[in-house]
Amino acid sequence: MTKSRFFPIAFFLVCAAPFCATAQQPGDFFQQNCSACHTIGGGRRVGPDLKDVTKRKDRTWLEEFMEDPSAVLRKRDAYALQLQREANGIAMPAVPGLTPALAEALLNYIDAQGGAPQPQAAAPSVAERAFTPEDVAAGTELFQGTRPLSQRGPACMSCHTLGTMTGLAGGRLAPDLTLVYQRLGGRQGAGAWLAAPPTPVMQSVFHQHALQPDEILSLLSLFEDASQRSQPAAAGTEMQIFLGAGVLGAALGLFLMGWIWRHRIGGVRRTLLKAAQRGAA
Repeated sequence: MTKSRFFPIAFFLVCAAPFCATAQQPGDFFQQNCSACHTIGGGRRVGPDLKDVTKRKDRTWLEEFMEDPSAVLRKRDAYALQLQREANGIAMPAVPGLTPALAEALLNYIDAQGGAPQPQAAAPSVAERAFTPEDVAAGTELFQGTRPLSQRGPACMSCHTLGTMTGLAGGRLAPDLTLVYQRLGGRQGAGAWLAAPPTPVMQSVFHQHALQPDEILSLLSLFEDASQRSQPAAAGTEMQIFLGAGVLGAALGLFLMGWIWRHRIGGVRRTLLKAAQRGAA
């Protein structure tokens, strides 16, 4: 392949990625990656309100923390640990594609939005009406996949479970969501997270399959119900159930095989005996 033919293809592969940060404006990047946990002048969500954040900490620290939060936490930085405690122990995830230049642009955007009369960088609010049993039932169907999501996203149960689900129900690839409603600060925080998931895995899954407002409300009702009625499954419980079911299944299989083939030895002996008797005669 010639250089002239290779360059357009390489350019396409790099810039066609769904989260190509260099192609995004700071406002779009904030809405997609930050608004689930933060507002700019709209109050606290999972993380702090970012209005005037550059007045609370210097830009060098902020840019370092934005680019690699876990590295700053590993240093036992006092302010970073305080932020984690205030977020109910939730650590800020690293955001894919966040370069130093984009981090600086984001801080400029936050400063500009913080001075606006009506902050624009806030995720849509979730309806405040009381949840009903019908909402919980609809949320259960969406979580388990018996009712498909309108944008064809995967069911939550593919990766997550709830303490209200019994047996081996639910996935174990991702965290137990029994107390997620509390961890994310209730309806508004959890709703904002579902509307714009900030984690890399959830972004890759739901970037083209966004949850709709009525689906978010139904799932929130399920999460609120689970947080009030249950606790996360104890560590190792699923493995105990799995092993117990395996032993029981193996024993049942051996019993059935023995019952089906219970006459096999007698049948062989009768055939040999008849042959011996014919030979003797």
